[in-house]
Amino acid sequence: MEASGTRSVAIDTGGGALLGSVLTGDSATAIQLPPEAFVPPAHVPAPPGVDNLPARPALFVGRARELERLDAALASQGQAVVQAVHGLGGIGKSALAAHWAATRPHGHTPIRWITADSPAAVQQGLADLATALQPALARALTAEELAERAAQWLATHTGWLIVLDNVNDPADIAALTARARGGRFLITSRLATAWTHATTVVRLDILTPAESLALFTRITTAQHPGRDLDGATELCEELGHLPLAIEQAAAYLAQNPLTTPRAYLHFLARHPADMYRHGAATTPTEHTIARTWNITLDRITTLQPHAADLLRTLAWYAPDHIPTTLTGPADPPTRDAALGLLAAYSMITPDAPTGTVAVHRLVQALTRTPDPDDPHRTPELVDQARQQATTNLHTAFPDTWSTPATWPTWRTLLPHIDALADHTTPDTDTPTTAHVLNRTGLFLDDQGQPAHAIRHLQRALTDRTRVLGEDHPDTLSSRNNLAGAYDSVGDLGRAIELYERTLTDMVRVLGEDHPVTLSSRNNLAVAYRVAGDVGRAVPLFEQTLTGTVRVLGEDHPDTLISRNNLAYAYKSVGDLGRAIELYERTLTDMVRVLGEDHPSTLTSRNNLAGAYQAAGDLGRAIELYERTLTDMVRVLGEDHPSTLTSRNNLAAAYQAAGMWGGRFRCSSRRSPTGCGCWVRTTHPP
Repeated sequence: MEASGTRSVAIDTGGGALLGSVLTGDSATAIQLPPEAFVPPAHVPAPPGVDNLPARPALFVGRARELERLDAALASQGQAVVQAVHGLGGIGKSALAAHWAATRPHGHTPIRWITADSPAAVQQGLADLATALQPALARALTAEELAERAAQWLATHTGWLIVLDNVNDPADIAALTARARGGRFLITSRLATAWTHATTVVRLDILTPAESLALFTRITTAQHPGRDLDGATELCEELGHLPLAIEQAAAYLAQNPLTTPRAYLHFLARHPADMYRHGAATTPTEHTIARTWNITLDRITTLQPHAADLLRTLAWYAPDHIPTTLTGPADPPTRDAALGLLAAYSMITPDAPTGTVAVHRLVQALTRTPDPDDPHRTPELVDQARQQATTNLHTAFPDTWSTPATWPTWRTLLPHIDALADHTTPDTDTPTTAHVLNRTGLFLDDQGQPAHAIRHLQRALTDRTRVLGEDHPDTLSSRNNLAGAYDSVGDLGRAIELYERTLTDMVRVLGEDHPVTLSSRNNLAVAYRVAGDVGRAVPLFEQTLTGTVRVLGEDHPDTLISRNNLAYAYKSVGDLGRAIELYERTLTDMVRVLGEDHPSTLTSRNNLAGAYQAAGDLGRAIELYERTLTDMVRVLGEDHPSTLTSRNNLAAAYQAAGMWGGRFRCSSRRSPTGCGCWVRTTHPP
């Protein structure tokens, strides 16, 4: 017998059995497997103690409805059940899965937890299952071979439960879930739109206010039962009732028992980047809210950078009902793809029936907080997003605020304009910001919300004074509009002082006959009239009408408004003959020029009815009031200031005619003006 070649071996068994090991070469390794290692996977039982669930969440709260859905789906018999739980990062998906698997009497054996955020992680989880079933294989097979053996075992056994936690790509688990059909899969993922094959899909939302407060209280008082929890409810609200954010803040406070929740709120307002990035000293960095969402944003940015830009823009708006008109200039396919990707990763929630999206308020707060160490939130990126959000609002709002057809659009945009103003400071405002705030203030004043209007108009004036200068026409217009809001709120002293100063400056800068100067003079006359100073109001109204006719023409809307206001002034001083003649002429011209349903036409008709009433002609007054009220309700709505004025005027006419209580009841809602209506003119820039 001969053996040839390097490290070759020749053995003569002599016809007997061969037992033992033969090693050749340097540092050779001998692996001796027991016979059961060669048993096919189908014949391998699951030994006791192979479950590997993570520690059960000690402070789990709420989620009763979601747990019941898991019970119902995973207790079903027959075909394999694939149950997917999806939601925003930090919403508590893994905690829900761990709590359910550890506490429910579902009878599955074994129960294995596999981190499934990458193909390598899935392979490792399956390899660990194979070695848990047959420890002797750990040194004999590669990770790939072990994973294959585990897959074979799952495909040939029933009654098991596999939790696939934090799936980033359904393709990573597709072969496994298609192949292994005898047990149950419970999937957690941030992806919302990839689970068409799942038996049941559960969308996990934020905690209720009571649940988030309970979670917060348990963590913060575990070691300090009597501690001060002042501000806890407000803090949970500020954190959007998001479990991970609640836990992060509560852990910080548990570590710092002298810090109150209200103080934490103050820290969050003053140092948001630090508070989002860090928790308690014992909180791993990867378990903070900033790191959790950065993992998602890393993937989103890789797939479509525009989606990350869009999320930063959406962060400046109100969290709910954001219309797609505020998503920027991207073409519709690009926009829709970006929105779809953000929705797929649960960073936004689309509402198809309304064509709007929602973003969790804490996602917004973190996204608009600059952090030079975060590639998704550098100061430059955050500033660009703020400017884009402002531009989007400027592009989206209508050209006018007084036409009823535009009011639904204004009402849709208003919460987002308010949010942008709340989330920014005047020193960062641009001329575009001032334009948005000025127009919004005019809409609010027109809608009978002057106090709200003043906030925006004052800031617009401050911005324009700082950026454009005191004498810029836009600055002067802003001052005129702010005076009008003070007038509406009843602060006539400030209104008149501001109107007088503005008119003086407009005459100096723009000239006597500039349309904006004429508007300013009209508005000052209105303020004089409301203050009861008819001696100064009437000649100023007459001067204004003469100027508007000369400069703008008889049929210009500003001329018609000036004529209406002069008629109202004549009525105020008891000159009913001239008042009625001027009102009748003005109403005829307004119907011809503006149309029957224009708000100025309706106001003119109301005023003519008031003049008839003052002259004792109650029949004509009531008929005109009734018609005007019907049209105002239809055109302007029940709660518009002009509608309230018209309703109260009709009620007063009924009372004067002895008809009180029979045909009409006056609304308890207060009329914002007197029995008549004057009209201010505004300059929108």
